[in-house]
Amino acid sequence: MSESQRSAPTVMVTGAAGSLGSAVAEAFNGFGANLALIDLDKVQLQRAYPHPSERQLLLPANLLEQAQVQGAVDQALKRFQRIDVLCNVAGGFRMGPAVHETSDADWQFLFDINVRTMLNAVRAVVPRMIAQGGGSIINVAAYSGQKGVAQMGAYCASKSVVIRLTEAMSAELREKNINVNCVLPTIIDTPPNRAAMPGADASRWVAPQALASTIVFLASDAAHAMHGAAVPVTGLS
Repeated sequence: MSESQRSAPTVMVTGAAGSLGSAVAEAFNGFGANLALIDLDKVQLQRAYPHPSERQLLLPANLLEQAQVQGAVDQALKRFQRIDVLCNVAGGFRMGPAVHETSDADWQFLFDINVRTMLNAVRAVVPRMIAQGGGSIINVAAYSGQKGVAQMGAYCASKSVVIRLTEAMSAELREKNINVNCVLPTIIDTPPNRAAMPGADASRWVAPQALASTIVFLASDAAHAMHGAAVPVTGLS
């Protein structure tokens, strides 16, 4: 590892091949960070990051499999020696029926992709952050995680859990010099969202780069006094 790598912070991003994950990685790359980039599909990771770099490590892993997540974290530690920032970007959205008509499969899908992915990541990373003396964790919840919305009960519930776990982790880890906060975006301006809502005014949505800037701020020294915050990022919507 070069001296520049050794002195640079290391940022781990889950869901790194997606629109928001790519924007987060790009934002941290602009500050010279080492990047440990996790996503399920190796081909999509390579497509999102086509230019190899000594400061970049692509880590295909199923975030629902704890052993695979631990393996990815171990690879990142072998390469960069530490993980300073964990960005839990992986997640997903699905409209549903009414709560009383929601299937076990729909419920499980949203809790898996929004909660279990985050839990598996922090289980693997937090012990290392404690051992190294500190770090920052930023989770991506949702503005709608604050209140139930019709036909979105399971999604709202899963994102509300992310907010509550952020608060709990912050209370547990702040004395260990680990900041844990989350962001609450509304609709993010991504190609899948534009395809799903072709008649909507996407200019009112949250640009991935704007949300990434907020995440970078929460990982910075300027946010060292913020613990357990749930920061709305709502664009014009």
